Amino acid sequence: MTRVFLYYIVFLTVVTFITYGIDKFKAIKHKRRISEATLLLLAATGGSLGAWLGMWVWHHKTLHKKFYIGVPAIIFAQIATAVWICIGFD
Repeated sequence: MTRVFLYYIVFLTVVTFITYGIDKFKAIKHKRRISEATLLLLAATGGSLGAWLGMWVWHHKTLHKKFYIGVPAIIFAQIATAVWICIGFD
């Protein structure tokens, strides 16, 4: 089960990172964009590290409060949840 979860996180991290890059490319080319809700949903469902890396590598969404505060908050919440599950707080 742990291995499947790890594969899921790695897969979603890569997909989210690439999605942020695609959205940045679309922004530069003035094409139809990926919605902010989709970008944040990808982060919230397990791709938060990819979102954070995408923000800084692609220099994308770094000035938007809901991203520069929201994505680290999602990462923190996900780490806290993982620790809670692993330690077994009841």
